[in-house]
Amino acid sequence: MDPIPLLQVKHLKKYFPVRKGIFSKRIGWVQAVEEISFHLHSGETLGLVGESGCGKTTVGRCILRLLEPDAGEIWFEGEDLLRMDAESLRKVRARLQIIFQDPYSSLNPRMTAGEIIAEPIRNHTRCSRKEIQDQVSFLMDKVGLHPEQAHRFPHEFSGGQRQRIGIARALALHPRLIICDEPVSALDVSIQAQVINLLVNLQEEMGLSYLFIAHDLSVVEHISDRVAVMYLGKIVELAKDTVLYSSPKHPYTEALLSAVPIPNPKMKKQRILLQGEIPSPINLPKGCRFYSRCSYRMDHCREVDPEFKDLGEGHWVACHLY
Repeated sequence: MDPIPLLQVKHLKKYFPVRKGIFSKRIGWVQAVEEISFHLHSGETLGLVGESGCGKTTVGRCILRLLEPDAGEIWFEGEDLLRMDAESLRKVRARLQIIFQDPYSSLNPRMTAGEIIAEPIRNHTRCSRKEIQDQVSFLMDKVGLHPEQAHRFPHEFSGGQRQRIGIARALALHPRLIICDEPVSALDVSIQAQVINLLVNLQEEMGLSYLFIAHDLSVVEHISDRVAVMYLGKIVELAKDTVLYSSPKHPYTEALLSAVPIPNPKMKKQRILLQGEIPSPINLPKGCRFYSRCSYRMDHCREVDPEFKDLGEGHWVACHLY
């Protein structure tokens, strides 16, 4: 593993304005991402998990600058992405790709599978038509599709096949980092396993790094080296996958893990049911964001936002219990 991380995100912030009325007057801000920091090494997979609306996808899109962050730093291969002009960023994007969540809406319905996969090659390289066709055939075969299917349109494929087209498109420019934005959440369970296995095999063959965004901890467990848990715009726990799943520290992580089903009908698992209301991202509490739903809460938690502390061996947690 490289001593210098492939990707470094430091104190990332992203707010969205809330507008109301005929004149769209701004009445507040949605704090989608607040002071997010993490790193990712070459060849590593970092799982980013949390319930819907916690800001996972916003983090991924800010890294790609599909959304412009309000503050923070994003370093990729030693370069600050937020200081790049459009031309420099265009060159870097060849090495920084994304697999979108929805295989239905992320593919152009008017383009064939071959045209979709060939588009980034055509835009970023000077390959001949024959070379592009050869690369398209190679990529389709690599992700488990028949090259003869290159002339079909997206509606002629199943959901799992559409996602494989999206994966082939992401691989077209030989990237170093792929942001996987919930790539299996729209697929059947049996197809999810196939796509996860495909991503693992491609990582081993091509030396890829993944930022794997998901809300299902059981999916993340099979692909991630480390896991970061987000809650209302902040990372509340970050650890190696084996440590996080065997010894979670944050009450929110404990609750998430208790909801993961066990494939054994004879074993019973104590489910932690979270009580209380989820705070509004427009009007967040002064102290800990998990205070209203935490069974371990103390008076101190209401007033003071916990620091993100290192418990040792790369296990970080933001909780006043530690």
